[in-house]
Amino acid sequence: MARAPRRDLLAGLTVAIVALPLALGFGVASGLGAEAGLATAVVAGALAAVFGGSNLQVSGPTGAMTVVLVPIVAEYGPGGVLTVGLMAGGLLIVLALLRAGRSMRYVPAPVVEGFTFGIACVIALQQIPNALGVAAPEGDKVLVVAWRAVEEFAGGPNWTALAITVGVAGLMLAGARLLPGVPFSVVAVVAATLAVQLFDLDGATPIGALPAGLPAPSLGFLDVSAVGSLVAPAVAVAALAALESLLSATVADGMTTGQKHDPDRELFGQGIANLAAPLFGGVPATAAIARTAVNVRTGAGSRLAALTHAAVLAVIVFAAAPLVSRIPLAALAGVLLATAVRMVEVGALRAMARATRSDAVVLVLTAAATLVLDLVLAVVIGLAVAGLLALRAVAAEARVDRVHPYDDGVPELPGAQTYGGDVPELPGTQTYGGDVPELPGTEPYRGGGGELAGTAGQVVAYRVEGPLFFAGAHRSLLELGEISGVRVVILRMCRVTTVDATGALALKDTVHRLNGRGIVVLASGIRPDQRRALESVGALELLRREGREYATASEAFGAARERLAVAGVARGDGAVAAAGVGPARGGRDVPVAAPAEEAAR
Repeated sequence: MARAPRRDLLAGLTVAIVALPLALGFGVASGLGAEAGLATAVVAGALAAVFGGSNLQVSGPTGAMTVVLVPIVAEYGPGGVLTVGLMAGGLLIVLALLRAGRSMRYVPAPVVEGFTFGIACVIALQQIPNALGVAAPEGDKVLVVAWRAVEEFAGGPNWTALAITVGVAGLMLAGARLLPGVPFSVVAVVAATLAVQLFDLDGATPIGALPAGLPAPSLGFLDVSAVGSLVAPAVAVAALAALESLLSATVADGMTTGQKHDPDRELFGQGIANLAAPLFGGVPATAAIARTAVNVRTGAGSRLAALTHAAVLAVIVFAAAPLVSRIPLAALAGVLLATAVRMVEVGALRAMARATRSDAVVLVLTAAATLVLDLVLAVVIGLAVAGLLALRAVAAEARVDRVHPYDDGVPELPGAQTYGGDVPELPGTQTYGGDVPELPGTEPYRGGGGELAGTAGQVVAYRVEGPLFFAGAHRSLLELGEISGVRVVILRMCRVTTVDATGALALKDTVHRLNGRGIVVLASGIRPDQRRALESVGALELLRREGREYATASEAFGAARERLAVAGVARGDGAVAAAGVGPARGGRDVPVAAPAEEAAR
């Protein structure tokens, strides 16, 4: 299983030492007790290591999952939480079979950072009652519960519990800076437990009695009649487990070389783990980013490390339950407070806030929603806002530039104005004719009856760039429909990145409006992958009529010259007659003769 089993065994032992106080703390915080946290770490940790999609992932109870479980315990009781875990496991397996794991790559970084910051705040607030040595007040809103705990503490302070919490958290944070290789969480918890026992500190409430071993697997908690009401919580738990597990696996890949996780297999492994953990009284589990990071940093190279972590915790459950039961709840509160502080990466938050205004908005909204609402809704809000802002940014890329009417690759002429969708007046803009200076490195067009001579004031070309889709097509195209004073408009479409039905309809409407005023519209450079949308609304048929679609801008300009010559506007010698191209009748361009020519006939 491993190329370097000794390193994996050592890494697994180290992770187990780090995970022990976290498993106990998250079990207590969830409302099911420390034994539930240990059962989760052992059962889910082992199964996720075997069936998961990452060689380095460590799974178990986590702070983010605890945040979701607290209100479920309050409303449905311990049996409801176990049922939710069972249902969430099934949903994760379904997601794996649907190959939904790859969707994680589409979650924006500001959503992840805001989500993580919000979780850290919620975890810290959840520890306030134990940190202050008071009974947890009633309520499902973490801010309200924390405030009530502070009020109760103010009425009768428990300085022993507060001192233990502050001491454990301070030792962990300071020790991590000075000696990052030492598991100060275990050192701090052992020191706090010894102090309570030696000095007989009555203000420090212990965890309480723990069973010496795992319970026999059972479905006794399952109430089939309550399954319908638990669907929504199960979806929330499954979504969170998928999000956190795939994020943790991505982080683990980034910390190593040559390791790459399988996202769908990871979801399958987490599903198996969550199906099994409730049978032993465990809470829903997910991959733990902090424990996974410890695993990688201590040299783990295979699944053996995560399995060793689960095995060591199992030995502790069977052999050291009486000792573990004496750990003060205030010490576990200190561990979780320090964990919450270390979850917040100030540098990453600062970078996201400074990147763009949109990133800052998404970050703040996601963090606030995580703190005030619930975790899954917070992610949905973050994704929705990020999606809307991304659409806005992409739509802003759509633009219409006035360009040289026949050259295919040259930039705009010096001084040429660029037109976006919100430019008030496209009509009356300067058009390019025979007096346009040649651009360096280009050849004048010589097909279709001469160069540019004879088209002054008659032909204008616009290059359409970016996406033509629902978010910005009307803004960027419909202004073109107001052009007047010209006879032919060439639309160069080679730089259009995508077209949807809305964009195709906007293009069709623009062509109709120009044709209605007697202006012929020619198009060039339409890509094959964009034809379906244009054909579906009839825009392509409108452009193809009478040969109005061309492969290149040069061909389109040649056709414009020929049309003007046929209409009596541009002759081969470059003269310009006072005639135009009249409105289309029956889909054809009808020449309109000048009065002098008509009299001469």
